[in-house]
Amino acid sequence: MRTPLPLESREDIGAVLRMRLAGFVRSLRDSGFKVGLAETDDAMALIRSSMLHRPSSLKTAFRTLFCGRHSDWQRFDELFDAYWLGRGVKSGVKVSGTSTRRNMKTVRELMDAQGTKQDTLAGDVERKPGEEDEETGDTPSGRREGASIAENLGQVDFRNIQDPDAQKKAHELAERLARSMRVRLTRRDRQKRKGPRLDLRRTIRHSIAHGGTPLELIHKGPRERQLRLVVLLDASGSMNNYTGVFTRFVHGILDNFREAEAFLFHTRLVHVSSALSERDAGRALDRMGLMAQGVGGGTRIGEALADFNRWHAARVLHSRTCVMILSDGYDTCAPETLAAEMARLRRRCRRIVWLNPMIGWEGYEPATAGMKAALPHVDLFAPAHNLESLAALEPYLARL
Repeated sequence: MRTPLPLESREDIGAVLRMRLAGFVRSLRDSGFKVGLAETDDAMALIRSSMLHRPSSLKTAFRTLFCGRHSDWQRFDELFDAYWLGRGVKSGVKVSGTSTRRNMKTVRELMDAQGTKQDTLAGDVERKPGEEDEETGDTPSGRREGASIAENLGQVDFRNIQDPDAQKKAHELAERLARSMRVRLTRRDRQKRKGPRLDLRRTIRHSIAHGGTPLELIHKGPRERQLRLVVLLDASGSMNNYTGVFTRFVHGILDNFREAEAFLFHTRLVHVSSALSERDAGRALDRMGLMAQGVGGGTRIGEALADFNRWHAARVLHSRTCVMILSDGYDTCAPETLAAEMARLRRRCRRIVWLNPMIGWEGYEPATAGMKAALPHVDLFAPAHNLESLAALEPYLARL
């Protein structure tokens, strides 16, 4: 017969379990899980039961309790094993709220590793050169680290961001960038409408009712022309390092632009505007993942554009439309097909902007057959490898 533990020992074990559970809940929240107090109380009740001695059953119960989205189910097992069983996790997954894997680099280390490779970039987007602080002997070391993480992440190539904290911050900044871009465009339109001209014809016509006295002055100004953005996002395997940030950026565009549409393509074309219209970014990405089966496969840009021109162009394009293509240009279709469909698309919209993340790579040249076929029909060929390159689009879009 097992001897019962003294009351003090049982209280100590209970306190340790509460601390362990609090750390696990914190790590889930840091990884994007929606965990509240009710779930935490239920989890504590499970730990107090005999299920604590059966880790597999406890994992199943916790998974059912804490996972509310498809992405949560995919990541839960490795988070549970890492925290409760001490096993390793895959690259890019946060284990706890206070520690990261040793091989994950910080934002500053990523910037230092890149050196000066990103100083000179090909493309047509004009950038403002950033000012770097010089480190002297009397300068405190914390001054350099005091720069905001937004500024640091803005210069790091998306493919080099492996730390989950940095990835999450980059996603948030991408959405914030799309939102602020819309605000700046609207503000610029308002500045153009300052000091409107007097509409003499309508003023005189309305003064007849008052005996010819112009009591009501009627002004006229430039008509507000709303820009429409149509985004075509390449989600093939060669774009895996950039798809996450680009998707958040597109979600921010659809959430803030009054006229915007989004399509995702790989081996086929998928209209994802309804999925990305969700206010919650996590739910939006989950819905998009369910709609776009086959993400991460090959790329058939020519056929995807053919489907767009045939089934969607007449509905979503007009004379004030800017089509934005986010792709590295690797296409398995014949170059002639891509060239023909780009020509058809060019005749139906105002501008075509092609954002290629590989432009930010040192020594890159658009030498692929597909990219060569598309370039004659592109108005702006620009980089999209970091947040600064995406922010540089705002002046161009404001001039449309």
